Amino acid sequence: MLGLIRICVGLMVLYTHLVWTLELSTFLGADGMIPVEYRALLGSPLAWSHLDWFSSSTMLMVVHVVGLIVVLAFTLGISTRVTGILTALLVISYANRGIGSLFGLDQITAFLTLYLAIGNSGDAFSIKSWLTKNPDLRSPTPHSPSVLNNLSIRLMQVHLCVVYLFAGLGKCQGVSWWNGEAIWGALASYEYQTLDMTWMAEHLWLVNLLTLVTLAFEVGYIALIWPRLTRPLMLLLAIPLHLGIGICMGMMTFALIMLIANLAFVPQAWVEERFKRVDPSG
Repeated sequence: MLGLIRICVGLMVLYTHLVWTLELSTFLGADGMIPVEYRALLGSPLAWSHLDWFSSSTMLMVVHVVGLIVVLAFTLGISTRVTGILTALLVISYANRGIGSLFGLDQITAFLTLYLAIGNSGDAFSIKSWLTKNPDLRSPTPHSPSVLNNLSIRLMQVHLCVVYLFAGLGKCQGVSWWNGEAIWGALASYEYQTLDMTWMAEHLWLVNLLTLVTLAFEVGYIALIWPRLTRPLMLLLAIPLHLGIGICMGMMTFALIMLIANLAFVPQAWVEERFKRVDPSG
């Protein structure tokens, strides 16, 4: 499971950092649109970023490309003990430097990469597994139980529960979430609107239902995701909830990283069984 999460998270980090490449100096340069002073105003003055060490645009790009290579190596499962730690540090460093232009994607990616660096995420679906003569990269090599792997998965699970809980409790402080109007406010906002969903004004019962289901999902996640009976329901609900946000509000990267985080609750036996079915040699 850690191998699968590593690939998904690595691809997301690779994509988001490639996007920075398009206007790296424009945004993160010494005289860029995101001043270093923002960190003291909007974040912690103690937050560090290795990008502060390079004032030259050329050196900034060189260091950025080296970081992309590190993330690619981590995604492929090359020396994940080292590249995993470096990837987590890179994600945190870019988040600290980009303060003022962040949203939930960066925070979720940061804790996922941090916890992936704890476990042995390179033991499956990786170059390492191929070098150890695994006949099929799609098939994870069986390993004895690992304390670090269990710790890594558990930290992801607990952290995700905390994220959902505080997101839900925060919504409970708003009147629009109690009266069922909150989803309409999001869908009708031109700032986030990618699809015209104003037709839902003719079906306010649906708006009310989606609002209350979203609120119940986030508040109840911490209690309902752990029991085996209700876990499949919560995982299934997460799919339309986050994809709906991604498709209708133009936040697809955030939607995908939340679904990737939910993989921590998918039983490993379920994943292994699916890969055995697609592998003729299994």
